Amino acid sequence: MHPTLPADEADVLDWLAFEQAGVVTTAQLTRSLTEGTVRGRVRSGRWRSICRGVVLMGNGRLTRGQQLWVAVLAAGPGAVLAGPTAAAEAGVRGLRREPLHVLVPAHRRAGRTVLGRLPIDMPAVVVHRASVLPSTHLQRARPPRTTTARALVDAAGWARTVDQAQVTLAAGCQQRRVTPEELSAVLDVLPRAPRRALIRQTAADIAGGAEALSEIDFVRLCRRHGLPAPHLQQRRADASGRTRWLDAYWREWGLHVEIDGAHHMDVRHWAADMRRQNDVWTSGDRILRFPAWLVRARPDEVADSVRRALTAAGWRPEK
Repeated sequence: MHPTLPADEADVLDWLAFEQAGVVTTAQLTRSLTEGTVRGRVRSGRWRSICRGVVLMGNGRLTRGQQLWVAVLAAGPGAVLAGPTAAAEAGVRGLRREPLHVLVPAHRRAGRTVLGRLPIDMPAVVVHRASVLPSTHLQRARPPRTTTARALVDAAGWARTVDQAQVTLAAGCQQRRVTPEELSAVLDVLPRAPRRALIRQTAADIAGGAEALSEIDFVRLCRRHGLPAPHLQQRRADASGRTRWLDAYWREWGLHVEIDGAHHMDVRHWAADMRRQNDVWTSGDRILRFPAWLVRARPDEVADSVRRALTAAGWRPEK
């Protein structure tokens, strides 16, 4: 539910509560109220003290929006939502909601004591320090956050695994929240970004058509094994005239590779996949199908199958 817009006669605190979801700092409050008044409202239970220096102008459990404001305000001046938290607020689906990630300028440190004493209805907050945070990487929002491109680059750098980093980047591009070019532009000004080379290559792979992690893995498999690079997500009309998208296609040799995720095991998808496969075969092209797990777990086996199919179709490796 969206907060109600304050009335025309609303005072400064009413507007502040509206803009910050009811979460304010004591410094903001004492510009309009005395310290005694603030303490009195907290002691009476009308307001909640969330942590040192941060107050909820109410007494209920924290909503998601209020949790985000607590994270930013508790981290101190200059703090913004960042990484997966900022990306999720920008509309990227499928990212972890907790912990909350915040970025602060490198010249200052967030108070660990404050962040370590948050109430039970507040998720953990992870604070990162940034030596490079230009204004072009900041998004005007409530609470303030980094741009989607910067958020995804940071999220990929902070991810626990390489796969998680690639999935994060692919999700942002696949859901049309960011472009590979925007990711590359962020990297241009972050010479020391974690996993910089991986993010750069992943952005290039996505720009080439690979949007799912399985497709990114397949492109890299071809590159490592000296196979020609396929065309990705190629548009094609089937026998009935409907538009189909080919995962990987070598037009010159008439070879199509389909990479199946877990959803392809569903009976309805399985039947549709068979019909599409038959359309490819009857048109004269060859088709290979691999489950996504096999591409990642047994890349040599997959590469050998692709090499034999390309060779049978007339491809010869460069000497």
